[in-house]
Amino acid sequence: MEIIPNTHIYSMNFGGLPYKTKQFFFVLIKLSIVVGAFYFIYNKLANNQDLDFHDFIQYLSHNGVFSIKNVSILLFLTIFNWFFEILKWKTLISYIKTISFKNAFEQSLGALTASLFTPNRIGEYGAKAIYFNSEIRKKVMLLNLTGNMMQMTVTVIFGSIGLLLMHSTYDMNINYFRITKLLLIVIVMLGFAIFGLQQDRFKIKGFSLEKLKSFFKELPLTIELTAFGLSILRYLIFSFQFYFLLHSFGIDLTYFNAMMVITSMYLLSSVIPSIFIFDVIIKGSVAVYLFSMVGVDEFTTLSIIMIMWLLNFVLPSIFGSYYVLNFNLPKTENSL
Repeated sequence: MEIIPNTHIYSMNFGGLPYKTKQFFFVLIKLSIVVGAFYFIYNKLANNQDLDFHDFIQYLSHNGVFSIKNVSILLFLTIFNWFFEILKWKTLISYIKTISFKNAFEQSLGALTASLFTPNRIGEYGAKAIYFNSEIRKKVMLLNLTGNMMQMTVTVIFGSIGLLLMHSTYDMNINYFRITKLLLIVIVMLGFAIFGLQQDRFKIKGFSLEKLKSFFKELPLTIELTAFGLSILRYLIFSFQFYFLLHSFGIDLTYFNAMMVITSMYLLSSVIPSIFIFDVIIKGSVAVYLFSMVGVDEFTTLSIIMIMWLLNFVLPSIFGSYYVLNFNLPKTENSL
């Protein structure tokens, strides 16, 4: 299970400091988040040893990726990718509180900006939680965990199918001894996890495991099915966006063959722990290896990975920075 961070670091509780001092620190924290996110984005673009930004722009212009038609389609897919993610969050959070789509939009993009440079997007949990009163923050984080687990489940299902098909089609040069060791480690970890779930005395951030099991069991099936369906729609959209970029660069691959590689890439890159800002590097290295098997050159692969990152994470985080800067604590928390 993914570790859920302690929300106390997000509570903006500065003890007995004067009101104006609290407000100053509050604004400073918000500015630090935005400046930090923009610095990491700039650093990734300006100091990328694998993909020179000037060569990247020239390559895009040469291949006509900047045409009005292509840009419109790519932006359309990005909008719908995040539309379904926001709708998924609105659906999940409705279990404990009904919010508008606008609120879900603000929370999702603001949390993305706040988590951009945190390991495995762990900052997203606390960032979403502080939009709500302290008494329900733990449940908010559990719902966020549920949404992420659903998206990961979809990635594993499609990725496993893609990886099996790819292995049967191409020589992937897999070290089966290492794979066996990895599987044994996973089995042992699952064994400990199952044992732990049977021990009611263990707790995670104030939640007994018995309460955790009860929470997930009580989550309405309609919410679970809707959120899982939205996770599938998101996956199909951003994987098709990757395929469209391959087509835009003149790569002659059928949709079936392209999806074999794309789903395999997302599976393998998702199981590698990383700082989220360097997620583009990990996906790039995995993608270069996999796409080289179907004849796609390294520069094209890295360019597509970069475009996907810019469209689906950098662009939304720019909008999210507005919500971070304009964020205010819930009314009952403003006295902190």
